[in-house]
Amino acid sequence: MLPRQDIVDEARKWLGTPYQHQASCLHVGCDCLGLVRGVWRSVIGEEPERAPPYTPNWAEDLCEETLLDAARRHLTEVPIGRVHEGDVLLFRMGLGAPMKHAAIITEAHDGSAVKIIHAYWGRAVVETHMGLWWKRRVGGAFSFPETPHFDHTNLT
Repeated sequence: MLPRQDIVDEARKWLGTPYQHQASCLHVGCDCLGLVRGVWRSVIGEEPERAPPYTPNWAEDLCEETLLDAARRHLTEVPIGRVHEGDVLLFRMGLGAPMKHAAIITEAHDGSAVKIIHAYWGRAVVETHMGLWWKRRVGGAFSFPETPHFDHTNLT
């Protein structure tokens, strides 16, 4: 089993890594997907598939759930209200838009994300609070393979 704290510790190593579209290199550059890919490589090993080239507006241009589909292929989907440290959140940046942003939860309380680590344009990798702006945009939640799973059957 992969300890969730290992995921959080690895994500924190990326803090300060400059934003660079399509990159995934610790302390050199990454985007949000590159951050998740880099953490995957460190805690799990080789990536299960190569990320295809993508433009900054790929989600809007394609109108497809490319990021969501990839997450469903390689991660374990969990209820948004039952997340834990080390889980990955996907975000819709606009109402009805495809998901195009990812973050790793570093702190959660009562099944809700409190802090996340992510990379976005104009910023180095940062750890931020899950404010209302971000909470309104969450579209999916996933666990890395081999992490301990929690009882998600009681969804009251």
